[in-house]
Amino acid sequence: MFTGIVEEKGKVLELARAGEGWRMRVAVRLVAADVTLGDSIAVNGCCLTVCAFDADTLTFDVLEETRRLTNFADLRDGLHVNLERSLRADARLGGHFVSGHIDGLGTVEVFEKRCADHYLRILTGANRGPVVPKGSIAIDGVSLTVAELDANGIAVWLIPTTLEVTNLGEKRAGDRVNLEFDLLGKYVQQCLGKGAR
Repeated sequence: MFTGIVEEKGKVLELARAGEGWRMRVAVRLVAADVTLGDSIAVNGCCLTVCAFDADTLTFDVLEETRRLTNFADLRDGLHVNLERSLRADARLGGHFVSGHIDGLGTVEVFEKRCADHYLRILTGANRGPVVPKGSIAIDGVSLTVAELDANGIAVWLIPTTLEVTNLGEKRAGDRVNLEFDLLGKYVQQCLGKGAR
């Protein structure tokens, strides 16, 4: 479980074939401080397991299925990824409940500065899950508030801190992003779809 409050941007050092899957090495500063083998780390919102580490590098095994269903297929050496350690039971929940299980991909349609603020519009297409205006969504693992919603996508506004701490400030039109829809909304939708009262 995660919160969508990104702790740092890591830099992809390598994403290469390893046996039947892939292996990703990421340069880090903060996140490796208390890591142990087997820890869960959200990488661009996708929950991965630490399989090796040292003081400034984390290594993850990536399934072919994970690479296919996320924007990991677009990663290359030098790009930044958003990193968050799993939520401790005694920690504050600063964002929203994020499982680290990506629901689908979206595509950046518009990312621009409007007056003093930054506007990001994502086309969701058929990947649209339960979303409500002013509700929560995780984009590349970042907990954000839905500002606009229509049949084709969603839009959010980004504060300067989000642009600085996450990789969202580096996005351009056409870039793919990982989407995770609100966990509580998914459970409500599932219950209502099954006729639960």
